[in-house]
This record gives sequence, structure tokens and C-alpha cells, in this order.
Amino acid sequence: MGRTSRKKRSTLANRAIIASAALILGGGGLAAVNVYASAGEGAAGSSHRNWQPVRQVSTIDCPEVVNEIPEVPGAARAEVDRELAAMDTQITDAYREFADRRDRMARDPELAQNAVLGPLKARRTASIDRIATAIGRRAERPEGLGSLAPCSLRADDEADEPTAGPPDGPTDRPTDDGSTGNGSEDGGGEGEGGDDQGQDAGQGGNGPEDSDFVDIRSVQPNVEKPARLRGASRGTFTTECGRNQNGKFNPDNVIAAPGVANGAHHMHDYVGNQATDAFSGDDDLAAGDTTCRNQGDRSTYYWPVLRLQNGAAESDAEADGGGKDQNTGEIRTPSQVTLKFVGNPTGKVRAMPRFLRIITGDAKAFTNGDANANASWSCTGFEDRQLKDKYPICPEGSQVVRSFAFQSCWDGQNTDSANHRTHVAFAQDDGRCPDGFRAIPQLVQRIVYDVPPGPGFAVDSFPEQLHKPVTDHGDFINVFDDKLMRKVVSCVNGGRKCR
Repeated sequence: MGRTSRKKRSTLANRAIIASAALILGGGGLAAVNVYASAGEGAAGSSHRNWQPVRQVSTIDCPEVVNEIPEVPGAARAEVDRELAAMDTQITDAYREFADRRDRMARDPELAQNAVLGPLKARRTASIDRIATAIGRRAERPEGLGSLAPCSLRADDEADEPTAGPPDGPTDRPTDDGSTGNGSEDGGGEGEGGDDQGQDAGQGGNGPEDSDFVDIRSVQPNVEKPARLRGASRGTFTTECGRNQNGKFNPDNVIAAPGVANGAHHMHDYVGNQATDAFSGDDDLAAGDTTCRNQGDRSTYYWPVLRLQNGAAESDAEADGGGKDQNTGEIRTPSQVTLKFVGNPTGKVRAMPRFLRIITGDAKAFTNGDANANASWSCTGFEDRQLKDKYPICPEGSQVVRSFAFQSCWDGQNTDSANHRTHVAFAQDDGRCPDGFRAIPQLVQRIVYDVPPGPGFAVDSFPEQLHKPVTDHGDFINVFDDKLMRKVVSCVNGGRKCR
């Protein structure tokens, strides 16, 4: 057989390898698997000049049901919230099943459908039906929600971008199962999912990746100070509530999943109100102790903890929200926390209502998209450079900074909403609130961490969100007493800097 025929046969064989291993059918979507193929002498050949990586299945992607639910009657809210939280647990359980058998699913597409995606769709369908029924008892039953039940497998586009140039020698050569080894006996990591993101790939092998980090010195300044019109409210009010030195953590989310233990599937830092957990009502918060210096502020401020990826076993290594939900490593206490309320660039602000709840950012932004993402990452000394979807690598002597600027416009009626978003809004580009909304003091949180230089930290997340920086988020419940809130408004509108 001549050279042309051998080359043609090799090319056809490589196409067959890619065709059989590169796609998994999942719930109506297609997701790619990481597999290498040679365009030279074939899998058995010695040449690997043209090895090219194909994207790898990394996580489970499910439509966010809460964003499609119409207004929920008050009497149905508790049942709907419980079902939404149950759906988060369903995804978490399915992700564990997927992660445990990731490589087998790469070789057997039917396994992904039969063992993970099919059962997940069935559970989601049942929950969606219960949500529609709960709403339908008190209002018009929503239609079409069932189309949100199917989920798919998807790749981490950032982590699996093709690298420039071929693999270096035997390192990263393909193994018999289509994964990439490192040439050593134990290089694939433990278990069937050990080689998918590398032995040292962060939280239990599900992120973050090196591609999630960037040297802050390589980022161009990108922060512009907003223009303030005549009549703007230029003052500030800073409340001092500590850094969570007392170590109040839990994996609840009393805003998004009230009454559900481990509703967040990741651990939160809390400052301010010490009575906050999944079961706290307004009366509990009003009577709770606070770490805030001014006892008139019993507000709840919380956010996902930041962990070092140093191999240290934290006390929650076997607990919900911790190791059981693939959040591993040493929890880092902030070196500084600043909670500041600022004004509006176009006019005065009014008092926010007591027990107003605000979530800023999106804990599921990796799979939902970044429409609601709102965290910023930077380094001390470089805060004119802000990152949205990358963690910063700070130079020696500089500390990591994460910050949140909360929604600053309120609908004037509701302290919460069915999706926990539509009762508040961000100011428009011109600084004014949207029609029907009014300006309130804007909470700006700045949280600083002393961490070793380089990629080696991550925020807690839902397991399937892979600890991406874009999933960072903050939560706030206003429990200022009326007297102190009046002082906040007076300071902000009067142009004073108050503490």
C-alpha cells in the first residue's frame, strides 16, 4: 500500500476517533469530550506535531427556573422556594454522580443519559409541576415551565482552550481511554475523574483552573469615576461590623432558600446579625445580636467564603456546604471588611425599608451567563483595574480585593420578590433610577484577603459552577433601626462622611 493510502487510512481513523469520542448527547444538548487526535501518523504513529485538544465535558448545565416563574402569590411563596431549593440539590446530586464517572461517560454516551441526565430531568419535571400547582392554587397556573426540565453536559470553554503548539514530548500524550496523562504512573489522579482537570486542579478536582487567574499587572486601568450632577447625594455612611473573626459560617441562604438547611451548597461568611440562618424570620433578626459597633445596625451581611487551595483540611471537610459539596481547603478570614453606604449621582436618596433583602451577583453565572454577575476582583494598589470573570494574581506585598456594589433603586413597595431581584434595580447609565423605582443608599462592600501570591484560592460555589470567579455574589438584609437609617440618609444627602 502506498504512502497516500496509508495517510488516507490514518486520517479516516482519526476522524472516527473524534466522531466516536468527542460528543455526548445530553438532554437535547451536545457537549464535547477532551480527546487528542493526530493528523500525522495516527494514534500508533511516532509523530504528534499536530495534536489538538478538543473541549472536555466539565459540568452540568440546567436552565434557571426561578428566572422564568411569573409573580408568585404570597401564600405560595414558601412552597415554591422549597421546590427551587430542592432543584439545586438535585443538580448537586447529579453533578456528584457525573464527577464520579466522568471518564466512563466520555466512553459511553448512553451512561450520561441513563445515569445522570434522564433521572435529573425526571426529578426536575416533578418539582416544576409542584411549583406550577402551588401557584395555580392561588392564581393562574403558569404554562410552559416543563421545557426547562432537561439539562445538558457542557464544557468549560476557558479551561479547555487549545494551547499554542504541540504537547511537549511524552507529557500530555493521549492514553488509551482518550484522557491525557502526564507520563507518570499516578499522574491521572485518583478515581475516574482524576485526569479531567489535573491532580492539582483546585477544589476536589472541579476548579478553579489556571485559566481562571490573571496577573493584575497585565490588566489595563478600566475604572472610570461616574459623573455627579448638581444635587447629587455625595455623602457616605460606613458601618463597622468586623471581619467574621468569630467564625460564623453556614451553608444556608435565608433569602433565596428560606427554611432549607444547606440551601446554598457552599459556605458563607457572616458579619453583622448573628441570628442568621435558614430559619430566621424578621422577628429573629430584629432580636439578634450583632457584631456591628453601632447596635442600631443589626443587618445581615454575607458572602461565599474564600479558601486557600493548600491541601489543608478545614473543619467542614466532611460537612454540608464544605467537603460534601466539593468546597475544600482552608477558609481564609478577611484581613479587612468595609461596608459603606453611598449616594446617587443625580439626586437625593430615601430610607430603605427595614428587612429589605438584596442579592447582588449570580451564584450560577457560569451556567446562567453573566447578565446578573456583579462582583469585581482586584489587588490593593491596583484598584483602578477591576476583573469580572478572573481571579487576580497580585504581586508581592499586594492583597486580593473583592467588591460588590449593590442595587441602589427600590420599587417603593416590596422588601423581596419571587426571583429576589425585581423589587430592586441598578441605576441606569445616566445615574437615574428606572421608572417606578426610587434611589436608596447603595451598599458597597470591599473585602480584602492576605493570600500567597499566585493562583491558589477560590470562592465557594455550587459544585457544578466550578468555583468560577464570575459566580461570586453578596447578600444583604437591612435591619437598621429607624433612627440609625435616618442618620444614614442624612449623612448621604448632606454630603458628610459618617461612621
